[in-house]
Amino acid sequence: MKKVCLLFTLILTLGFALSAHASDIDLAQKSTLNSIMKRGELRCGIDSGYLPFEMTDKNGRFIGFEIDIAREMAKAMGVKFVPVNMAFDGIIPALLTDKIDIITAGMTVNSKRNLQINFADPLIVVGQTVIVNKKLEGKIKSYKDLNSPEYTLVSKLGTTGEQAAKRLLPKANYKSFETETDAALEVLNGKASAMVYDLPFNSIFMAEQGKGKLFFINKPFTYEPIAWGICKGDPDFLNFLNNFLRQIKNDGRYDKLYNKWFKSTTWRKNMQ
Repeated sequence: MKKVCLLFTLILTLGFALSAHASDIDLAQKSTLNSIMKRGELRCGIDSGYLPFEMTDKNGRFIGFEIDIAREMAKAMGVKFVPVNMAFDGIIPALLTDKIDIITAGMTVNSKRNLQINFADPLIVVGQTVIVNKKLEGKIKSYKDLNSPEYTLVSKLGTTGEQAAKRLLPKANYKSFETETDAALEVLNGKASAMVYDLPFNSIFMAEQGKGKLFFINKPFTYEPIAWGICKGDPDFLNFLNNFLRQIKNDGRYDKLYNKWFKSTTWRKNMQ
């Protein structure tokens, strides 16, 4: 009787193991990673205009820090890099409806987004800063000083800059724009008091156009990791992404691209 029970237990254990193995195989076959390899294309959702992450050059070609890293990933996969440019607020819906494979659009990780999609390890960590019209110099010494109805703040629609402005400076008037450049120009032209936006963009805009017209509160007042987004339920793709990012951050490729886009402005001559 004991031998029969032992045999029955072994059969059940083997059955469960085979079932689990079959489920793992099925999950791997359904992975976006598998679809990318079969298609021979990596479709990356971007929002061109976020300096220096993704932009459009004089010839209509997409360039930037995040673009270059995504190209490196496509190269590592042995597939074609296909950037799909769209409005930022439409990128998550595009991912969820299989119009793109991955979000590579300077997207900040937050809880609301993480309920809809999964994020790989952070590509880079940035935070919100403020560029302010020169007329307010001396009056505004901290971002907190802008929390008043007498000031109008601007940022880009659907971004964490917009969220930070509304959450942390609720007493100020707020106006959103389709692009960060349009928002910054509103401050430059004196039509708004200040712009709340990511450190990289504000730094570049300040250096190129802000002299004598703007001043910069450049210490970030939020912690914001930027990461690539993928659909939920895809551990194989997530594993690949995290290992790829670890590799380029330790073999010199990441540092080379970071220096190219953040420590130099020579790329600006190729911009539209």
